[in-house]
Amino acid sequence: MSSAVYPGSFDPITLGHLDIVGRAAGVFDRLVVAVLANPRKTPLLPVEERMALIEASVATLSAEVAARVEVAAFDGLTVDFCRRVGASAIVRGLRAISDFETELQLAHNNRRLAPGIDTVFFMTSLEHGYVSSSLVKEIASFGGDVSGMLPPAAVEALARRYGA
Repeated sequence: MSSAVYPGSFDPITLGHLDIVGRAAGVFDRLVVAVLANPRKTPLLPVEERMALIEASVATLSAEVAARVEVAAFDGLTVDFCRRVGASAIVRGLRAISDFETELQLAHNNRRLAPGIDTVFFMTSLEHGYVSSSLVKEIASFGGDVSGMLPPAAVEALARRYGA
C-alpha cells in the first residue's frame, strides 16, 4: 500500500489545498494531511480547528477519496513524521515557478535526510493558482469575500474569527 504525507500549516485550508488532496488521494492508497503544530509560530487558527476544517472539507469530496485521507498534527521534521506513519512520499503543491526554487531545496534536503522518501509535486489547478492562505486571511480581515477561495467550513471559520 502506497502512503504519502501532505504537510502544511493549512491556516486555513484553501480550495487549492483541497484540489491537491483530491488528486494525491487518487495516486496514493493513503494520504496523511499533516498539519504543522509548531509551538514557535502563532497561526490564526489553532491546530485542532485547522484539523477539523480539513476533515470537514475532505468529507465534501467523493467517498472513495475521503476514505483514503487521514488528518494528523505534527511538529518537527517532515521526514521523521513520514517514518512514523509509514509514508514513502511527501506531497507538495506548486502554484507558480516562484514556488519551485524553495520546494526544490526542501525536496533535496528531505532526500538527504531520508533517502527512501521521495517528494512528489502536484501543480495547482489553474483556477486555484493565485490562492494562498496568507492572501485569503488578509482579504478576510478587511471583510472581503473569500468564498471562491476556501471550502465552506473555512469560510465560516474566518467569518467567526474576523466577526463578519
